[in-house]
Amino acid sequence: MSNFTKKATSHQIRKFKNSIFQFSHLPFADILSTENLEQIIAHSVSSRDRIFTPLVTLKAFIFQVLSTDGSCRQAVNHVLSERLHQGCSANSIKTGAYCNARKRLPHKQLKQTVELSGKALHQQAHKSWRWKGHNTILTDGTTVLMADTPENQIDFPQQSNQKVGLGFPIARIVGLISLSVGAVVSYAMGPYQGKGSGETSLFSHLIDAIDKNDLLLADRYYCTWTIIARLIQQGSHMLVQNHAQRKPDFCQGKKLEAKDHLIEWEKPKRKPDWINQSDYDALPDKILIREFSVGRIVYVTTLLDAKQYHKKELAEFYRQRWLIEIDQPCCLHKSILRKLLYRFCDWFYPGTINSSQFT
Repeated sequence: MSNFTKKATSHQIRKFKNSIFQFSHLPFADILSTENLEQIIAHSVSSRDRIFTPLVTLKAFIFQVLSTDGSCRQAVNHVLSERLHQGCSANSIKTGAYCNARKRLPHKQLKQTVELSGKALHQQAHKSWRWKGHNTILTDGTTVLMADTPENQIDFPQQSNQKVGLGFPIARIVGLISLSVGAVVSYAMGPYQGKGSGETSLFSHLIDAIDKNDLLLADRYYCTWTIIARLIQQGSHMLVQNHAQRKPDFCQGKKLEAKDHLIEWEKPKRKPDWINQSDYDALPDKILIREFSVGRIVYVTTLLDAKQYHKKELAEFYRQRWLIEIDQPCCLHKSILRKLLYRFCDWFYPGTINSSQFT
């Protein structure tokens, strides 16, 4: 890279950060690192478009996600107003150039930036935002309909119970969301059905993104021996509702209080498809977990100290995960999760998402 190109890139990044964050002393002001932005510029498909450069396009997309209606037109109008404010010539209000510019942004580098920035926000969460010292992560899955193109039908086949040509391609997305700051820490995307496309299979790609001492809140679908054992192995924690097919016996194990005990779960003989044999063999033969019941609901957790983590406190805290499902405005809820993941999907696969899902 020539000195002129380095200076030009440095100027673009400095201008981008100033316009996004305004003041350097604000919290999280440097959440998008210079190195990440340099990678996006370096790996973007070259173009003669002098208005929608990679960073202008990235900034427009950020404002699009944060805008009231989330439309491409609003993103283009933002670029227009900023150019006029700077004394530059007006750009067209048509959205074609902006949409084409998004297609030129590099998928791999954008995904890395999403995850690195989300994890940085999560790790910088103030101590007062944490629950009993644990930084909390929510996980959930959703689906999106894709544009009905031959390419999408190959990568994201429509549901098998629909006749060919009568259904839209469909993708599954599983995300990790920081409860403290609302950032997407990581996500995985795949076909809706087929081998390796299940929610737990996609989640298996995200386990390493959960830090030591982090607390994961998940629905009962994630209450499996292997997931819990993997989290214990890396020093993470979990609080989850008991799976409906598992019937606890509070007469066994070490009693902590009424309907609250420590119990050993034995390793299943059959491993899940999403983990390879060597990794499965490295897991212990048994894991020690805690089962407890509050209000006739049975919970499972790796937080074993009943004095530090009273069962009623745990059950009350777990309700914050349910706010995702019932869309309470006081917490990060599922509509926000879906909007974020739709937008990331539309970013990485421009023009493939059915726009009706954004309503």
